[in-house]
Amino acid sequence: MISIVFMGTPAFSVPVLRMLHEEGYDIKAVVTQPDRPVGRKRVLTPPPVKEEAVRLGLPVIQPEKLRGSEELQEIIALNPDLIVTAAFGQILPKELLDTPKLGCVNVHASLLPAYRGGAPIHQCLIDGQEKTGVTIMYMAVKLDAGDIISQAELTIDEQDHTGLLFDKLSIIGRDLLKETLPSIIDGTNNRIPQDEEKVTFAHNISREQELVDWQQNSTEIYNQVRGLHPWPVAYTKLHGDNVKIWWAQKSDKNHNEIPGTVIAVDKEYFTVATGNGEAINILDLQPAGKKRMTAMDYLRGTGSKLQIGDRFE
Repeated sequence: MISIVFMGTPAFSVPVLRMLHEEGYDIKAVVTQPDRPVGRKRVLTPPPVKEEAVRLGLPVIQPEKLRGSEELQEIIALNPDLIVTAAFGQILPKELLDTPKLGCVNVHASLLPAYRGGAPIHQCLIDGQEKTGVTIMYMAVKLDAGDIISQAELTIDEQDHTGLLFDKLSIIGRDLLKETLPSIIDGTNNRIPQDEEKVTFAHNISREQELVDWQQNSTEIYNQVRGLHPWPVAYTKLHGDNVKIWWAQKSDKNHNEIPGTVIAVDKEYFTVATGNGEAINILDLQPAGKKRMTAMDYLRGTGSKLQIGDRFE
């Protein structure tokens, strides 16, 4: 059986690692990001891939930065036949790309050449796409620009959010890689260059992208909310304080108000004016300094003074 170095970090990558182990591949090492502080108490927490690797009894390497590091030389010295990456989170240096005789392949959560970059799942939802998928590709020095080996498509449901799509696409990626690996190993796989004229990018989400622009219509704001759920979460401002919008739904109400204005307060939600005379219902939110809560609980407590005419900015 060929030897593999696996490189991945978030939960998206775990099913791929587990599949490689179950299929009996010789996993020389698992490379993942360092442990990071998590939560308000800043508890040092290992990434999901490290937790799975430890459970499987596999050696773990955690470089802060690959390029020029001792860990890079350690990986090269393992001389794997193949490197498999899935949401690792760092660009691989050329000397590492050149190491395995079978090359380096990546499980990427988009239908390349669309959405190259670190946030393809977030961005496709924010953009209101109706389909996405997974691409198995050869890695190149240029970000996500390598030749395509195989792809699998997924129709996006209107209720899908980033968390759901991560789960769906991680399973699709696992199965597609399992199906594709034999052809990579025996050299019968496809190798299709990407069409550079069709390239789009999905860079890591910026803080500016998290802020709701109430001038947008209800569909655009709903897509932003679900594209940022459950992380990093869309937010707005009320009376100068940040309010996270965890979940919302489009409303059938029409209005002539300034976008951002509260136009209705019901028992289980409140309705905010958006652009184009449309509106959106806020169902799940988090006021500044508080825990996440339903709109019903908010209106009973912290938001009990919310009135029609109040304005989010």
